[in-house]
Amino acid sequence: MICRTDLALEAQEQWPGTLGPEELFRQEEEREGVRLSRIEIRGEKAAEALGRPVGSYITAQVPPLTDNDEGLAAYARVVGEELRRLLPEKGTVLVAGLGNDSITPDALGPQTAALVLATRHIRGEFARSSGLDDLRSAAVLVPGVLGKTGMESGETIQGVCGMLHPAAVIVIDALAARSLERLGCTVQLCDTGIAPGSGVGNNRPAVSRENLGVPVIGLGVPTVVDARTIAWELTGREEAEAEVAPRGEPMMVTPREIDLMIRRASRLVAMSVNAALQPDYDPLSLLAAAL
Repeated sequence: MICRTDLALEAQEQWPGTLGPEELFRQEEEREGVRLSRIEIRGEKAAEALGRPVGSYITAQVPPLTDNDEGLAAYARVVGEELRRLLPEKGTVLVAGLGNDSITPDALGPQTAALVLATRHIRGEFARSSGLDDLRSAAVLVPGVLGKTGMESGETIQGVCGMLHPAAVIVIDALAARSLERLGCTVQLCDTGIAPGSGVGNNRPAVSRENLGVPVIGLGVPTVVDARTIAWELTGREEAEAEVAPRGEPMMVTPREIDLMIRRASRLVAMSVNAALQPDYDPLSLLAAAL
């Protein structure tokens, strides 16, 4: 059984076959308490096997955020460095927080966007006189969800890109994981964009370079696990899937500490984005300035 997951790392771990280095490359590293796993899907065979487009995927695993948040600044600097490598060196960056702020497990994007420092409007004499003329231009957008706005997130982002002409787009969204241990303590970055809702089986049009015409960096934290995955892992019986799908509808599981998890995960992701865009400033100071 291939379990549903948005994490390339988990897709690679559960793939039963073998793929050569010309198709798939993986590298492990640990820095500042963050365990980094870099996966490069290099060929179409690997892309088909893992169900992911060809591209780079970085997974950063940190200690559980629900235990404490003392290391957030250090973790953010590490994740920010990885994110900065995926971005062009110059130009405005549009940061889009996807998701529904009214549904806690799906609120990562909007809550993160609220903490990212927008700087595109800081320019001219004001920037020079205040000593902020070295800030990279950044714009922040929360496109909402189709059910509330009548517009796909990708359509809204595409329209804004047509006005701003950014050098790159960072798209932030909640993800689904296979393992409960990765909920709320794993950050995935990729240069292939994001397909909103894919983790919960509600596939929406992808937000990608092909659609927007500029590099799109996907950034997310897993907040849910498919109940069928848990049932299968606990029992080893594929038929157990039906027992946790009332009326045939899939059920998603999230921790009871989800409010705390989302609050801390959004702070981590926001500080990582701020650190990537403004590397000469302290992430905590930028977070305070965004509030």
